Amino acid sequence: MKTKIYSLLLACASLSLFSQVGINTATPAATLDVNGTLIVRDTPPATALPGYMILARNSGSDQVFTMDPALITAAANTNTTLYAAKKTAGISLLSLGLFPTGFRAVNFLVAERTIGSAALFSDTDNTYTIPNTGVYAVGFSFRYGTGLQASILANSPGVGIVRTRGGVATTVDSRAFSGANLILLSLTISESTLSSIYSFQAGDKISFGLVGSSALDVGLLGSSVASFYIYQISN
Repeated sequence: MKTKIYSLLLACASLSLFSQVGINTATPAATLDVNGTLIVRDTPPATALPGYMILARNSGSDQVFTMDPALITAAANTNTTLYAAKKTAGISLLSLGLFPTGFRAVNFLVAERTIGSAALFSDTDNTYTIPNTGVYAVGFSFRYGTGLQASILANSPGVGIVRTRGGVATTVDSRAFSGANLILLSLTISESTLSSIYSFQAGDKISFGLVGSSALDVGLLGSSVASFYIYQISN
């Protein structure tokens, strides 16, 4: 009897010397290291997320940790393709040889984004790069000067969206500014917006600018405003 008691005491005394226990492993890497499958026969369901944590496994280290369920729902609702920008000063129109005739791009910059990852946009060519092939919702708005100018309709200026794929630039949509005759005064409503859905391929570069803009007064660009948004809505 005494031998059994001494053995039990020695076993208890030795517990503090071994802080890590391994099952099916001789080299445990945590307090409890299980090298094998785990079966839990009774797991009562939670009636609500608040107050509960979930268990997750790190695929690199195999370590199990707790995680707030809100992190999963937040990640599921994040659209990583979303990008928007607004330019209210320093607008200039850029012309490249590959652009369709009459199109000049607005010099949007990453620093002018209102939402989205900076990695989606390039200051080098002022374009948004399509990250995934699919259908995208796109909006582009441009107000030239105060939005109301003496007639400038000779070259049918307006807004345009250009897609560059494999070094070939194509106008995917455009809309002219509208004009109005008020008795003897010819005026142009020099503000227009494009808002629609378009199909793009991964790697496409999207430019936002003006079409038929060769006759526009560069001086008025200082008081102009331009903005755009783009995000994927379907595969």
